[in-house]
Amino acid sequence: MARRTKQAALETRAQIIDAAEICFFRKGVSQTSLAEIAKTAGVTRGAIYWHFENKGEVLDALLLRAKTPVQHLEEASRSSDEPDPLGRLHALLAEIFRQVECDPSARRINEIIFHKCEYTDQMCDLREHMRLLRLQSLQKLESTLCNAISRGQLPEQLDVPMAARCLHAYVIGTLDTWLLRPEDFSLAERADRLAQGAIDIMRHSPALLLPQPD
Repeated sequence: MARRTKQAALETRAQIIDAAEICFFRKGVSQTSLAEIAKTAGVTRGAIYWHFENKGEVLDALLLRAKTPVQHLEEASRSSDEPDPLGRLHALLAEIFRQVECDPSARRINEIIFHKCEYTDQMCDLREHMRLLRLQSLQKLESTLCNAISRGQLPEQLDVPMAARCLHAYVIGTLDTWLLRPEDFSLAERADRLAQGAIDIMRHSPALLLPQPD
């Protein structure tokens, strides 16, 4: 009985996350209420509050689920046991680009992140929450770059914080531009080239090296 109850709770949680994805995509995060998510999910508001304290937690769960298919690549790129962290980073970036075009759910979630998160005065907590998520992403990228440096795959003089921010901006800019004009080119077809372009910038840009003392 306990196992069945736990399974039912997991299924309800998944229903809520599915409904949130639909509601956020249709109306935007700030214009969607927990009551609307509950109605779309076919559950009570009490069921939502059993699993999530607020809308930010629902959004968190949605983003976490979107990351699950590539999480192993992200973790491998930062692992001290990984012999090819830069290769894992390349695979991670290429898979992200492919998924956004080929996986309808991944595409909706990225549309939500880039175009449906409205940072109004009433949603200041959400803005701070997204700032924290961006900071965490940067810290993970820095860890990956440091790992690649230790393996001799990137220059020892690489300005890691600056390089991580450039890489982050490259990915965000590529996704945002494509989502606004997907008819311009196939993101999936160019996924490997785009990923390699990001790696080449990290490897070869003199502007990303720390200044040497005179």
